[in-house]
Amino acid sequence: MNAYIYLRALKHADHTVFCVQDGQKTYFDPQFNRVVAYSSGQQVKRSILDALTSNLNIQMAPITFNYKVNAKKELENKEPWSPCDPSYIDQLLGGWMRAGDGITVKRRSPLSISAMRPIHPLLAGTDKENLTFDRSDKPDRHPVNVRWGDQLMTDEEIDEFLANNNRTLPRRNWIPDNVRTGGLFVYDIAIDLRTLFAVSTNQHEPELSTDKIEDLKAKGWIESENVFGKCLVLPPKEREKVIPALASALLNWRITSNQSRTFSLMETLAVAISDNANKLAGAIRAKLIEDGERPKAKPIIDETAGADVFVSLPCSNYVVTVNESADALERAEQKLIDRMMAFDYENQLS
Repeated sequence: MNAYIYLRALKHADHTVFCVQDGQKTYFDPQFNRVVAYSSGQQVKRSILDALTSNLNIQMAPITFNYKVNAKKELENKEPWSPCDPSYIDQLLGGWMRAGDGITVKRRSPLSISAMRPIHPLLAGTDKENLTFDRSDKPDRHPVNVRWGDQLMTDEEIDEFLANNNRTLPRRNWIPDNVRTGGLFVYDIAIDLRTLFAVSTNQHEPELSTDKIEDLKAKGWIESENVFGKCLVLPPKEREKVIPALASALLNWRITSNQSRTFSLMETLAVAISDNANKLAGAIRAKLIEDGERPKAKPIIDETAGADVFVSLPCSNYVVTVNESADALERAEQKLIDRMMAFDYENQLS
């Protein structure tokens, strides 16, 4: 049994924003002297878990936010607490850590997720635009507050000020230098099947409290053992519900959190799946082409690189393809489902 599934997917983004930090998360590529946008692995992970729980029509685990009032009577943020309960699917697949409330418990996510970044620095870019928040078409509908120092001015005082200083009072805010991005982006995921549905019961560096272990046993979790030691495994009936939803979420997620704005389909163009991570790098890649003093790059989908490759119809807009198909993503989903279903979670040790 191969313990890992490796996935690379190619997405297209069009004039959008991944995150509102300084308008857009970016990094500088020193080789090609370009600033390019990216979406962090944490944001990709959150978006995948959002899609997963939506597919299952369940809620995410409740998180407890902690605050402390200091000596200056100011609120201080303290570490949020996770329930550390694998009965919540987003906890089981996303991992957890909880400290400062008894013994520290932590679980690493079985999903290792990269940032979504350009397939090549020359195949994605950023641009800036100026925006306005404008309500000037209905001035009587939208009130205006003007303060002189700490005092709120009356309507008569505002009118007198405007008349004496030849000024106007528009219902409009200028929002300069908003960064947008577009281009071809890739993300990589490694799925550790050994811990995908298995939670360690080791109490020296615990993932679970002893009370939670007994609670899971009562719910039908199966006692087993893997290369990391004794563990509890999610029952087969529950796995059969989660696996199709997870396969869909891994391919069909979109940035939907409140950190994203300016809608883009972010369509998935191609998917490569393998048990060898090196094969993915060859299956979906870019090739640098010398063209005088200005190098160019072209995206390549290579079905001979050793991975299982699935190419969707929109991919032909951006890449020269031969075998694109309308059911490519469905077949990629089924490939992931078959691989996850085939693993013997209860009997991992030979």
